[in-house]
Amino acid sequence: MNRSPAEVAAAGPAVLIDCASAVIQVGLLDPKGDHRWARSESESGVGLFSCLEDLRIEPSAVPSWIFCAGPGSILGVRTAAMALRTWLVLRPSSVYSYFSLALIAESGAAPDVPVIADARRDSWHVFTRAGGLRREPSPGLSGAFVTPAGFRHWSPLPADTTVVPYDLPALLPSVWKTPLLSPCPDPDAFLHEDPTYVTWTPRIH
Repeated sequence: MNRSPAEVAAAGPAVLIDCASAVIQVGLLDPKGDHRWARSESESGVGLFSCLEDLRIEPSAVPSWIFCAGPGSILGVRTAAMALRTWLVLRPSSVYSYFSLALIAESGAAPDVPVIADARRDSWHVFTRAGGLRREPSPGLSGAFVTPAGFRHWSPLPADTTVVPYDLPALLPSVWKTPLLSPCPDPDAFLHEDPTYVTWTPRIH
């Protein structure tokens, strides 16, 4: 059953980790809403841990984690997931995940407008409150869209696309009581389908 950030934080301070954009964002969420935040523009393997240090968070003492599973930077999200799996060995904790595009949509930053992020290979992640998250080829996109700032794109943005801030301290109050968090016992990056690999037969030259 999905839960809200308020419900997860109610049992004690929860730590939110979001490495989906170019800015690493980590929050220490207080049950009363008195949150503390740290940000870093370093690459995820450095920025995530510097944010934890800035907030004086000891991973082995965290009772609950909230984790952005994407869409966004695959490297950033996988770095966060790998760190979480390591910390869970040190201390079993509750982990919940959310989609970056759902956070934008549920916050009201994109009322009734699909939220998109580049999915590579000339396609896009598309989230709507009515239909959830799907993948759509670029030729299939039409109409108005919203995309979060700090998310890289390899294909040109659709013509009628508005870039909105991806600022968690500003967005979180709007979704504080919204059940957008799913249980995530095995943290990993969101993928629409499992990766495929080209097989080959080695030959001696």
